Amino acid sequence: MIGFYNYTVILTYLGMLSGFAGIACAFGGNLRSALICLVIAGVCDMFDGKIASTMERTRQEKRFGIQIDSLSDLVCFGVLPAMLVYANGGGKLRWLPSALYLLCALIRLAWFNVDEEERQDREEGRRKVYLGLPVTTAALIFPLLFGLGWKYNWPLQLLAPFVLLLTAAAFLTPFRIRKPALPEKHETLLCDLDEPETDRLAEAK
Repeated sequence: MIGFYNYTVILTYLGMLSGFAGIACAFGGNLRSALICLVIAGVCDMFDGKIASTMERTRQEKRFGIQIDSLSDLVCFGVLPAMLVYANGGGKLRWLPSALYLLCALIRLAWFNVDEEERQDREEGRRKVYLGLPVTTAALIFPLLFGLGWKYNWPLQLLAPFVLLLTAAAFLTPFRIRKPALPEKHETLLCDLDEPETDRLAEAK
């Protein structure tokens, strides 16, 4: 079978499967379960690089890890949030914000892979600054939005598409976000967002 199946990629695979489960839940109208799946996917993304850094990998394995990480992110943090907002309702044109969000997530993830490869050709070590909002912040934004919205009876059919479009714009806007200098064992999700596994391996060495 083509591909790699060692323990360094298991969390990425599990995260993608969680994302798909969330999409199925959203499609069936079970938004609470879909949000739980989104959070689980975020947790998997937070730790997959740490696990990958414990094994010496070939160049092909490293490049494979970069690609599946972004492909998984597109499912979990692109398609799933778009489906969540779409399934929440909001009129005949509710598909439009979801479609634009997904397109922006796709563009950002493709751009990030290219930019990261070029960065690694120029310098060594870990990325210290992000341009634009990392896609995996969706695992924080939308559970928080829907949780507070349900608790305080916010008009989510209007608010959620607006937040979706705002997040999509932030994906492609080149403002600088500096990674917090936190201890390695206590890094938050934001510190681990969109970070290619090869970069994490370099730091571990």
